[in-house]
Amino acid sequence: MHEKIQVLVVEDDFRIAEINRQVVNQIDGFTVLYAVKTGEDALTYLRNNKTLPHLILLDVYIPDTEGLNLFWQLRNEFNEIDVIMVTAAKEVVTIAETLRGGIFDYIVKPVDFARFEQTLKRYRKQRTLLTSREELEQDEIDQLIGLPTLPPLMEEVAVEMNPKGIDKLTLEKIKNVMQLCGESGITALDIGSRVGVSRSTARRYLEYLVSIKEAIAQLKYGEVGRPERRYFL
Repeated sequence: MHEKIQVLVVEDDFRIAEINRQVVNQIDGFTVLYAVKTGEDALTYLRNNKTLPHLILLDVYIPDTEGLNLFWQLRNEFNEIDVIMVTAAKEVVTIAETLRGGIFDYIVKPVDFARFEQTLKRYRKQRTLLTSREELEQDEIDQLIGLPTLPPLMEEVAVEMNPKGIDKLTLEKIKNVMQLCGESGITALDIGSRVGVSRSTARRYLEYLVSIKEAIAQLKYGEVGRPERRYFL
């Protein structure tokens, strides 16, 4: 990580705020900028600092504000800052409202360290991806929002059932590259880099060619490491 993910803790219980601070600072790539006890302090801090946090850890139960008023103030005024709810509130209406408001996660007190750590690492991974790319492939978006990746066999079936998912021009580019490779064949990673698509997208096209008998796939064993799957026209 080139840049620390900066965190603001909004928690009226100083003991819990300190625990949250210690936990966050233990996780690589994160640092707590500040901790505040009230909604007024939170808004004052954000309005008067040029450097805003990337992430806010927010409790529902803040003494100087009712319900989710502070949450919506933060979302409306500082919508570029991500929010993770860390609270004892378990009411479905509260959870549903915060989900509609675009929270990254909702963690119920008492906080389980492993669960908290998992969330922060997932946030770090998402932020890294979103700040390092201009475009994402569908499979990368699926991973970003938590959809499982299709296993290879299911992926092949999905391609056969829905050939419209195969772009003709991209398919021709892949076949042209494969022709140039001749008898040496090519991996999904190599063809993806040459054509300009992700490895999983390239593999989907290659497996489609296999399914329609225009290509074959073989496992090639090198001197070290796992065998690689190479494709031949």
